[in-house]
Order: sequence, then C-alpha cells, then structure tokens
Amino acid sequence: MSQLIAYATPVFIALLLLEVQLTKRRLPPGAKGYERRDSWASLSMGLGNVVVAALTKAFAIALYFAAYRLRFFEIGTGAAAWLLLFFAEDFCYYWFHRFHHEVRFFWAAHVNHHSSRYFNLSTALRQSWTTPLTGPIFWLPLALLGFHPFMILTAQAISLIYQFWIHTELIGRLGPLEWVLNTPSHHRVHHGANVEYLDRNYAGILIVWDRLFGSFEPERSPVDYGLSKNIRTFNPLQIAFHEWRAMFRDALRAGSWREVARYLWKPPGWSPDGSTLTARQMQVQRRAFREAPAAG
Repeated sequence: MSQLIAYATPVFIALLLLEVQLTKRRLPPGAKGYERRDSWASLSMGLGNVVVAALTKAFAIALYFAAYRLRFFEIGTGAAAWLLLFFAEDFCYYWFHRFHHEVRFFWAAHVNHHSSRYFNLSTALRQSWTTPLTGPIFWLPLALLGFHPFMILTAQAISLIYQFWIHTELIGRLGPLEWVLNTPSHHRVHHGANVEYLDRNYAGILIVWDRLFGSFEPERSPVDYGLSKNIRTFNPLQIAFHEWRAMFRDALRAGSWREVARYLWKPPGWSPDGSTLTARQMQVQRRAFREAPAAG
C-alpha cells in the first residue's frame, strides 16, 4: 500500500499544481478555487497523516493477520479474488465512512477532512491524524472472509488514489458515469454544509452503495463547503483535535453515564435538551418548514 501511495504522490503534486494554474485562468460560476493558508493547512494535515499512518501501520497489519489466521474461506489471490475484493473493499469503505459521519466518536477523527471551506485537490490531502487508529476495524471482515492482508492494503490504496481526483470544482457532471461511480459532482455534495447535503454520498469508488442504502443526494443547488459550525482556523493542531476536545468536554459535563455514552456514540450535534441538532434533525426541520405552507 505504501509503495502505491509513494508512486502516486508525484502525480498528486503535479495535478495539484496544474489545478492551481487552471483556477487562475478560469473558474466555474460559484467556484472558490484556492486560498493559500487553507491549502498549507491541508498539506500539513496530509503530512501528519503520513507520519501517523507509518507509525501505526504495524497495528493494522497485525490485526488483519490475526483475523486472516481465523479465515472462513480460502479465496486465493487470482483474478476472481481481486475482482471480488474490489467490491468488498468498497463496501467496507462505505460503512467506514458512514460511521465516521454518523457516530460522534468516529466523527471526531474524520471531521478535519471537512473543515476546509474550499474544495480543491489540496482538500483531498487534508487527512486525519486519528483515523489510522479508528479505521482498521472496518476492514477486519475482509481478512476473516479470507482475503490476504496485503491484498486488503493494496485495495485500500487503490481506493485512496481514486478519491484524490474527485476533490475538484473544475470537472462537471460525467453523464452515465454518475450512476455508477463516485464523481466530483457527488463528492462536492458530500463536502457541503447545506442542510440537504449533510451526511450524504459516502462512496469511495462506487456510488451504488449510497443509492442502495438511501444516502445518495445529487448536486442541485450550489455547495457551501465546510462544517455546520466552521472552526475558522488554519492551525493544524486545532484542525486535528478540536472535535475530540469538544466531545470530551461535553461528556465531562454530562449528567449521567448514559448521557456520557450518548455524547460519544450518538450522531454529531446530539444534545439531551435539543439545544443542538443532528444532521437528520436539521433535515427533518427543514422539510417541515418547506412543507408548512402547503399544509396550511
């Protein structure tokens, strides 16, 4: 996996520099392009992720090998095994990504990727410093099924490389491919703070999982990138850990152990008194407001 990413890194940098130049010449209506401080913050987050991933990779490999020794099937390493792994890995990624949005403990690890108010190829590099620890468990079933750990790592790398190019405002809709693949249009929605776009389009490579499990939303209105409550900082340490700090602060103020558990495992925005809302609650509230005149 690390070798594939290493080979892809010069291509990432070249494409990023090309996009910078293209955004200076022309931008689609409503596009924001690049902001120097924001881009440097994203690059710093990416570098930190590389360091943390290198330090923790042994943990993931050991976990996968432990599960692989208990495997249920002998899948092998042939072409059919790789084809099956392509779909299986992408399915695991979907649920990894969905849990990291819909459970606050996991959201604390993932939120930094959504903290930029810009959407460009540098945003793709704004990676978490803690998902290398919270993520591996979601791919554990693949090893139990009989996929060799190094096959799993390779499939993860392919997915990561694919997802780089979809972080752009310069590519519009891609016709029939929109039905099957995760595209820039679908991923712009995913990074939107618009209420209707919250917790949508979790896909890695295939958008079909979102269509199957009810989390798909097409790009209709212009996208407002960032968080529901933006943090307004370019400090990598604050970007990396602000939600961990906020989550544990809320948990320490909780009135009971049950409330502590809810602060950790309920969706982001949950509060015991309803003073803050989850994405789903905001969407229900928005629908009720829009339907109110018709009901009257």
